[in-house]
Parts: sequence; structure tokens; C-alpha cells
Amino acid sequence: MEIINIHYAKTHFSKLLLRVNSGEEIIISKAGQPYAKLIPLEKVKLRKPGIAKGKVTGAFFDPLPEDELQGWE
Repeated sequence: MEIINIHYAKTHFSKLLLRVNSGEEIIISKAGQPYAKLIPLEKVKLRKPGIAKGKVTGAFFDPLPEDELQGWE
């Protein structure tokens, strides 16, 4: 993990983002102190609509028991 000063980070931000996108983690420092950390984001998994189709029964819409309701208030 490389430590970069803030001036360099501002000047070369696009290059740093390319490095982070390839898996590197970079720490940005200000006045010699760690200030921020650039890390790659996890890939977003797309949700598949309708995966619960046919699995939700009518009981799902029944009123909750009184003791359960009290726990939510």
C-alpha cells in the first residue's frame, strides 16, 4: 500500500483511480499524516426481479400478533 501526499493526488487523480481500479489500495496523506484511503469498490451484483414469486403466501399479509406489535412500538 503506497502513501501519496495530497498535492500529488490532486495532480494525478485520474492515474491513481486507474491503479485503484486494478486492485491497489492507496493512502493519501496531508502534512505527513494519513488522511484518506482509496480502495476499489466491490462489483455490484444485479438483483434479479421476481425471485420470490410464488414464495410469499397470503399469511404474509395477516396482522401481526399483539405481543409482536408491542415489540415494534
